[in-house]
Amino acid sequence: MFVLSMGAFNMKDASSKRRVTILGSTGTIGANTLDVLAQHPDKFIVHALTAHKDVEKLFAQCQRYQPRYAVMVDVVAAEKLSTLLQTANLPNIQVLAGAQGLIDVAADAQTDDVMAAIVGAAGLLPTLAAANAGKKILLANKEALVMSGALFMQAVQKHGATLLPIDSEHNAIFQCLPINDSRSLIERGVQRIWLTASGGPFRETPIEQLANVTPEQACKHPNWRMGQKISVDSATMMNKGLELIEACWLFDIAPDFVEVVIHPQSIVHSLVSYSDGSVLAQMGNPDMRTPIAHALAWPERMRVSVEPLDLFKVAVLDFKRPDITRFPCLQLATDAAKQGGTASTILNAANEIAVEAFLNKQIRYTDIATIVDSVLNKLPSQIVSDIPTVLAVDEEARAFARQMIKPSFTQVCAS
Repeated sequence: MFVLSMGAFNMKDASSKRRVTILGSTGTIGANTLDVLAQHPDKFIVHALTAHKDVEKLFAQCQRYQPRYAVMVDVVAAEKLSTLLQTANLPNIQVLAGAQGLIDVAADAQTDDVMAAIVGAAGLLPTLAAANAGKKILLANKEALVMSGALFMQAVQKHGATLLPIDSEHNAIFQCLPINDSRSLIERGVQRIWLTASGGPFRETPIEQLANVTPEQACKHPNWRMGQKISVDSATMMNKGLELIEACWLFDIAPDFVEVVIHPQSIVHSLVSYSDGSVLAQMGNPDMRTPIAHALAWPERMRVSVEPLDLFKVAVLDFKRPDITRFPCLQLATDAAKQGGTASTILNAANEIAVEAFLNKQIRYTDIATIVDSVLNKLPSQIVSDIPTVLAVDEEARAFARQMIKPSFTQVCAS
């Protein structure tokens, strides 16, 4: 039997193991998190798993990890999952349906750690619920900070939540920063944060050919295995722009102190420059299980089955300044970060609509930046006063972006 909301929770049972809820367990980050947890059954229990509508994958995960709760945002999918679990004789797994289910498991009193791995704006409210409940949050959903950075960080501080970054770049920065105290990063000697970027699949493609690249080509990342949306964002470098915004909120630093550098090998995950001339870098093979394991074990370390870095095999590390002509989305995101307010909310909303249209072959690859730029110019930035304001601006930006995806775009794309 599935329910739309969890209602009251049972009191947490006594256990030394940490109970982990994974928001977005069927995605790449979710699957990698489960792999890490499976390597340490003495330390962790899978408490709740969530997905949008991938019934088969979530059912398989439920069979293996037997969580207390399984959430499907799609109500029809939740009914199917409930039936499958009953047939498989797994009646103790309670199936929840709807977006409220995500919020409920994120704030559940029995949950210790919340992996926030839902892609896009859909992850905002459940991740915020985890912050309001004072959880240890493993943040892979950058949109929570891109859309509502000030409000989200206020919730973390007010409710005593622990916020640990999972993006390989932000996790690397976190590892390279000085021990936290009451002073700002600048006061502690930090001069610059370097966000590394692979440059994606089109870093060498002639610019005049970019209009004709396909979704399949854009999703073929040279170094990382990721979902479709984030793969396209990596190709346009919008992902790096969103990470720049996220870094500013995570580490309380101005955009001018963050610089993006293309590093094709994806071995150096980010760097921090100090006033004494030191530059600290975190390195490792491109494997998301490393930052996941780091955050799960923090402040300790734990083993994980990641291939050790062989410096002799790597041999050469390249670094290059990004070409804004090739990557206009990076400039749009940087400008939004400097503008502040709801500019980054508008940026993210327009980008999500444009990327979806590109994946559906309604627009061309180069139209993504055009649409985002137009929406940013159309809608003025506002002060971020509360979550309803953020959600209203998000929906307005999406509506305007959808209006731009006209038949003329589709016809050009199909020609």
